[in-house]
Amino acid sequence: MGLLIEGRWHDQWYDTKKHGGEFVRESAQLRDWVTPDGSPGPQGQPGIAAEAGRFHLYVSLACPWAHRTLIMRKLKGLEDLVGVSHTSPLMLEQGWTYAIDEGSSGDPLNGVDYHHQLYTLTDPEYTGRVTVPALWDRQTGRIVNNESADLVRMLGGAFDDLTGNRLDLYPTDLRETIDAVNADVYDHINNGVYKAGFATQQAVYEKHVTALFEALERLESRLATQRYLAGEWLTEADIRLFTTLIRFDAVYHGHFKCNLRRIEDYPNLSSYLRELYQWSGIAETVNFDHIKRHYYYSHDTINPTRIVPKGPVLALERPHGRERLPGRGIRGA
Repeated sequence: MGLLIEGRWHDQWYDTKKHGGEFVRESAQLRDWVTPDGSPGPQGQPGIAAEAGRFHLYVSLACPWAHRTLIMRKLKGLEDLVGVSHTSPLMLEQGWTYAIDEGSSGDPLNGVDYHHQLYTLTDPEYTGRVTVPALWDRQTGRIVNNESADLVRMLGGAFDDLTGNRLDLYPTDLRETIDAVNADVYDHINNGVYKAGFATQQAVYEKHVTALFEALERLESRLATQRYLAGEWLTEADIRLFTTLIRFDAVYHGHFKCNLRRIEDYPNLSSYLRELYQWSGIAETVNFDHIKRHYYYSHDTINPTRIVPKGPVLALERPHGRERLPGRGIRGA
């Protein structure tokens, strides 16, 4: 993992010493918003009109933040409207790459070798972390947004007039609940595994791993009485949690030392995970080869031998039994 400083690439890990052993995630900087008609985004962000074939999504199949956008693209039927390229799972001295011999799709759109080149095509003086996902605008030749939460919302509604797909994963009457769940899940689970895994002081690690498992216990209780995080309807909150849960037992439990319990040890969370995995279209967005190779091979400060474990056996196709709880699918289906 590296960064650009005034347009120059630096192979530089996070400076946890500066933060007392804490991993601190940098906020996304590119935040233009795709809307149906080009009007401004929800907080007044510059708007860009949704058009078929105009946008291209750059992702890693290993990255949970990018995975969110792939699931939304699939559920909303956007495969023919929004193109996609994926990186190699190996993130080494040049960061994310498009090396085909390592499992990347390559970059047929811009022909770059390294993901950071897309950032300098956008801004030759760019300074900041180079991350996925990134949404590329073919018309203006730049990344317009690199914040996964924004992209989930945009893909969830901006193209509906073009596709006729009215599935609503952020329904108006559930937004307060979804936002509250998202805030807890992001801080303590999505980002919590990283705050534990990248910690460089014992007390910092213990603080975050404790908070992580307290949050998992809260969700285990929540899912005992309702099928999805916001109740009867599957929403974006479930998609945002899923991409961490699907990686948990395979990667975070061992590699990030988040090993108080496995997801498999939670009856409700594990059955919920299986249901979402079995949801039409979602399993095909999951690539365990990329996930495991990325984490175990790329983080040599954590796993210097770069040995990738063969297990665990997850058996995600087993019956989930969530039908016992009231659930109505996705609003608009």
